[in-house]
Amino acid sequence: MNVTRCSHYVLTVSDLDRSLAFYERVAGLVLTAREGGTAYLRGLEESCHHSLVLESDPGPPRCRRLGFRVFEDRDLDELAGRLEDLGRSVTWADEPHQGRTLHCGDPCDVPLEFCATMDTAPRKMGDFSSFQGGSAMRIDHFQLQYANVPGGSDFYQALGFRLSEYIGHEGQPPEGVFLQRKGNPHDMVLFRGPGPRLHHVAFTTPDVHTLLRACDVAGELGYGLNVERGPGRHGPGHALFIYLRDPDGHRVELFTTHYQMVDSECEPIRWTPGDLRIAAPWGLPGQASWHLEATEFPGVPVEVPDGFSPMTLERFLEERGSHK
Repeated sequence: MNVTRCSHYVLTVSDLDRSLAFYERVAGLVLTAREGGTAYLRGLEESCHHSLVLESDPGPPRCRRLGFRVFEDRDLDELAGRLEDLGRSVTWADEPHQGRTLHCGDPCDVPLEFCATMDTAPRKMGDFSSFQGGSAMRIDHFQLQYANVPGGSDFYQALGFRLSEYIGHEGQPPEGVFLQRKGNPHDMVLFRGPGPRLHHVAFTTPDVHTLLRACDVAGELGYGLNVERGPGRHGPGHALFIYLRDPDGHRVELFTTHYQMVDSECEPIRWTPGDLRIAAPWGLPGQASWHLEATEFPGVPVEVPDGFSPMTLERFLEERGSHK
């Protein structure tokens, strides 16, 4: 199954105009089209029609789907067969601006979709005078809070994803896994916590100066408190980053990209929980909201992992070098 990359996602928002202003002016995405109560956006480098879809909805903010690409249309049929072999039910959908699209749920019922083709639009990476805010270039990965990290890791690896890095004690189940298809450290990240919930979606940005500009623009437009974490540096992946919350609380990361992991001899890297080189190699650690708040999926119950309870919250934050 030739899954090629993380591709797109769909969010519900309460005020489409307000959300568009944030994603265009602060994150720096490009508006491809607005059709009624739906807006389609893409990164400056992206020629495919959309990597973010915003749908106006008066209800609680939710993530409706996470999307991946496969290389050719025939790969969808092979993928459907594999998913059914793994006990997942599949349906076929007609999604706007996409070719034939396969819908399914993962083992924790995260709504996924896969497509092979999408409408195209001109790349904007050379239109320097139109760059805004964080100048988001391309979508890179999803990160989920997930109740059953080992089970999720097995599922995605059965679809051809490779494990690049993981967080866990020697000989014990991992607390976090970084899984990739496109040859850098991750397309999908799963971290142990109440879920499934979408923690964030990440877009690359040209350089660290652009990260700072995104923070400045956020402050100028009244979103200063929406800069939730950073600037800082990651342990896994080693990228420089900022995390922003949009007007509905959905989290987006802008970061300066990371290393390649293409060759077959590349072994997964293990990180030890509680090691501050993971949570905060330098700079302030993440505040409690960064660890505990996330976007739910519609109709998908949130499960609390075994041993994870309010009684262990202090230890949870302490191990991750967080402050309240």
